[in-house]
Amino acid sequence: MVELQGIPMKIAIAADHAGFALKQILRDELRTKGYEVTDFGTTNQESTDYPDYASAVSRNVVSGRAERGILVCSSGVGMSMAANKIPGIRAALGTNADEVRVTREHNDANVLTLGARFTTPEEAANLVDIFLNTNFSGGERHARRIAKLAELDRSAQEEKIGQ
Repeated sequence: MVELQGIPMKIAIAADHAGFALKQILRDELRTKGYEVTDFGTTNQESTDYPDYASAVSRNVVSGRAERGILVCSSGVGMSMAANKIPGIRAALGTNADEVRVTREHNDANVLTLGARFTTPEEAANLVDIFLNTNFSGGERHARRIAKLAELDRSAQEEKIGQ
């Protein structure tokens, strides 16, 4: 488990109805491993809207109340799209170990999205472990690209305000 200055990493997690069962498994496993986990729902398998949960987790991460976020829906794509609407979020859909490792090392992804329909609980747990235990590699070229992403967020906000 990753700790920051001896304090367990704070994780925000949520799912829509399609990701509910997988989210429950991941949440419980993370807590067992000692992570501080905040669960933003959903609390059952009744139909719900994924943007609501993506927004809650993403805002928690951007505010600094959580270091990383995990979102689960049917494919993982909807959650990724919704999360990336929040300035400061770099959400990535995780489908394999190498992809998740690279998105942390190169893109400093702060939210992982998973597709419950396409990822077994064992695969998902492995992807989450990689996501939480892989550091951003830093380096000038990767840092430069992350800065450009932040600039895209800023300019989009300024354009929105200027309208």
